[in-house]
Amino acid sequence: MYQGNYLAQHLRASSSGRDDAIFAVIEGEKSLSYGEFFKGAETYAAALIKRGVKPGDRVAVQVDKSIEVLKLYVGTIIAGGVFLPLNTAYTPAEIEYFLGDAKPQVFVCAPQKKDALKAISDKCKVGALETMDSAGAGSMYDLASTQMAGIKAVARDENDLAAILYTSGTTGRSKGAMLSHGNLWSNADTLRDYWGFSQDDRLIHALPIFHTHGLFVATNTTFAAGSSVYFMAKYDADAVLNAMNDATVLMGVPTFYVRLLAHPSLNKETTKNMRLFVSGSAPLLEETHVQWQEKTGHAILERYGMTETNMNTSNPYDGDRRAGTVGFPLPGVEVRIMDGETELPVGEIGSIEVRGPNVFQGYWQMPEKTKEELRDNGFFITGDLGMIDDRGYVSIIGRSKDLIITGGYNVYPKELELLIDDIDGVLESAVIGVAHPDFGEGVCAVVVPEEGATLTQESILDAIKDDLAKYKQPKKVFFVNELPRNTMGKVQKKELRDIYKDTFSV
Repeated sequence: MYQGNYLAQHLRASSSGRDDAIFAVIEGEKSLSYGEFFKGAETYAAALIKRGVKPGDRVAVQVDKSIEVLKLYVGTIIAGGVFLPLNTAYTPAEIEYFLGDAKPQVFVCAPQKKDALKAISDKCKVGALETMDSAGAGSMYDLASTQMAGIKAVARDENDLAAILYTSGTTGRSKGAMLSHGNLWSNADTLRDYWGFSQDDRLIHALPIFHTHGLFVATNTTFAAGSSVYFMAKYDADAVLNAMNDATVLMGVPTFYVRLLAHPSLNKETTKNMRLFVSGSAPLLEETHVQWQEKTGHAILERYGMTETNMNTSNPYDGDRRAGTVGFPLPGVEVRIMDGETELPVGEIGSIEVRGPNVFQGYWQMPEKTKEELRDNGFFITGDLGMIDDRGYVSIIGRSKDLIITGGYNVYPKELELLIDDIDGVLESAVIGVAHPDFGEGVCAVVVPEEGATLTQESILDAIKDDLAKYKQPKKVFFVNELPRNTMGKVQKKELRDIYKDTFSV
């Protein structure tokens, strides 16, 4: 039925003939079979076509997480459309940019936001505005309920677009990363094998689904294996621990693991059924890695991916999962470290570039930006700084935009952060550069103390002075209760630079 639609036929292949197999256990209560899921997806495909979606048309979605959103995603693929998930935190002003840029045929929003977004939708000439609430109900569901399953999938090949995901836009206006059917399937196919997924697995799915991690890594890998998910509307440590009784895999961001480590019920007994813990979307502190292994007996598997590429590298499933690294390039993916046009040798820090079937097609309606970041030979300039050691492990040093140049010298924040985080009484830290009248940029450390710890600027500087060249040492240390983070747990250094921008003003 899905023959000719590259991604849809691959997502369905492992569950074909297994319609009664469970795809999702929703909030630990009711279950949904693969047959029920794909029938539902087919009705959404028919509904989208009824609303005028043609091959290549965009379907924008800003709604709360529900299993119906996943059906809508797969339904969009079956209908030949391009799925465009939008962060639920975006304001109407931000939504206007995305709708005006992507020009979707259908926009699905939360019912309570419809009035505020209708004028914007009309202004951007969206073909149809539909609704879906946190339970999956709304006009989109109602329309799909009137359609028949069994629709023949619209033909799409591996080079056709399947999704557009907008980057966070911290260095300018957001860019729409165009991901093809082949991009998405190649990654799911690789991760299923690399991480040892089988039909017997059950993944705890507590991630948002407007982001690569929850939507593509978690969901598409499940489809690829024909396994199942515990589907949770949001992360809750109690619910996650309860699910570990008969789940086998957890995919999460570092915050998940930090909060679970603080839970009194976490131990080797409560995690004995689990075979794999994966962390990504933000750097995992080495301390968290070590504490997790001590408390559960499991080593967290950290990997490295991006909106534009899905997953690039991973620590091994079988082998040494090294804290502070993101492992090896995945099969079929090349990683190199560059200084401009020169490839750097082992152990040197430079710009990370990747090439492979996972790398996106370019930025939507931004040919010049695409040309800047996607080389003619297929390598994507990630904007991350990193190195490859003599064993082949890749380490991320930071974003190139976070590099500090002080007095003409390069300072890599990660080097300082690792030292500061090791100081007794420090929970975590972030190192930034802000304008300095003499040095161009002055190094500043923003530190989160552990509860009850007494720390001062002098105690921090004294603890690291023998390990760092003078120019690398912070000129100021600030103390905060927590670091600003986005929804995926990444520290927002731009926000910190804005807060402390006048530190060295004269």
